Amino acid sequence: MEHQTNTIVQRSLDALSETSSFLPDLQGKERERAFTSLAAILSTPNKVHKSYLRLPLEKGKVIRVPALRVQHNDALGPYKGGIRFHETVNEEEVINLAFLMTLKNALHNIPFGGGKGGIVINPREYSPRELNHISRKYVQYFADVIGPNKDIPAPDAGSSEREMDWMMAEYKSIKPGEAYLGSFTGKSVDNGGSLGRREATGKGVYFVFRYMFHDFLKSHFSWLKECNSIFAKTALDNHNQSYRIAVQGFGNVGSITALEAYSCDHLENKIISVSDQHVALVNEDGLDIPKLMKFTTANQGDLPTSQAQLKEIGVNATIEDRDHLLFLDVDVLMLAALEDQIRVDNMEKIKAPIIVEGANAPITADADQFFSDNGAIVFPDILANAGGVIVSYLEWLQGRETKFYSEEAVFTSLYDKMKKTMDTILPQFFGDPFPLRQNCYIHSVKKLSTILYKQGKLY
Repeated sequence: MEHQTNTIVQRSLDALSETSSFLPDLQGKERERAFTSLAAILSTPNKVHKSYLRLPLEKGKVIRVPALRVQHNDALGPYKGGIRFHETVNEEEVINLAFLMTLKNALHNIPFGGGKGGIVINPREYSPRELNHISRKYVQYFADVIGPNKDIPAPDAGSSEREMDWMMAEYKSIKPGEAYLGSFTGKSVDNGGSLGRREATGKGVYFVFRYMFHDFLKSHFSWLKECNSIFAKTALDNHNQSYRIAVQGFGNVGSITALEAYSCDHLENKIISVSDQHVALVNEDGLDIPKLMKFTTANQGDLPTSQAQLKEIGVNATIEDRDHLLFLDVDVLMLAALEDQIRVDNMEKIKAPIIVEGANAPITADADQFFSDNGAIVFPDILANAGGVIVSYLEWLQGRETKFYSEEAVFTSLYDKMKKTMDTILPQFFGDPFPLRQNCYIHSVKKLSTILYKQGKLY
């Protein structure tokens, strides 16, 4: 992943170095030195904090749980990023995710830097009381490096508003008299969280797809027909049709994404498959997403795993292995599980010409290049799954102002923010040879580089 980070930064800087309007004051050797500085700054984190949380279990023994907080770059504002509760968490992964958060915030013009946290546990193996203790311990160990003006954590895989409520309460007790509402985002509404925060990421994931294939193509159809781009051809070939969609992952992000597609009035969609860590459900005529969401809410987030359960809730579907979903002949594949789901060993089996990354880094670099070479349109994570951090920013603002927005106002702000980003990126994407991901990276690196230069941090 470190090599991938260096490659992203270097390729973006190489593209920008040929643009005379980028940092025009820098010329000759001075420009060369500045670009070398930018490569070093952007490809490495500012700080990596590590600890082992001491946890007394209910059964009587004490264990030590590894925990991390990575702070990548704060040129645009306080560090911002989720805390992942997962047994596969490791330092390299968290550094890469913090780097992606830096790019994501820069892309969407959010005044935050990039951070990320992780606790190496399987949360399903711990009781609520033990998870409460782990959450509070995390804050105790990292209290000096987090805070509403330093580093603002949020939920991630394996954590939720419950853990954020616990963590904010611990921060408040450790820092009496200090502002605390903005110390964590993704909290429950009763505890100072924002309406719409839970649904924000999933709504944003579907919105970027809908905006390109309905709004943008509709208003730029004639122009796109003149574009000499393999991606413009893919977009036009898949425009104005009914879309067969598969959604990998049916957690907080994937279920909301599926529901948005299922309920969409702008496009004709069929959700023919969804999956979780156990199974994939398939129905060529379309799945009843509201009924499946009702079932998962009552069953710890798990999809039905037997025909008896499906019959009981009135859903018609076949049950397949969870990875079966990836290789279905669909128009759109939405990835809302974990990273590295599509790799060199399975990329050639993917049939979908349109892929949307709801999860962070679900496609490896080699697989992504394969899709670009073949004209597939991939909506990258830093573009598609930014709904959570956008509404986290709104939550942070509400905490500072102690003034809370309606759900309608939150979603209006979310869509306006993502629309502005899409309106900036899409003309560049269809007008030049770079894939959508690289366009987003170049835009983010350009923004960060300009700020770092103006702050005098390249000397």
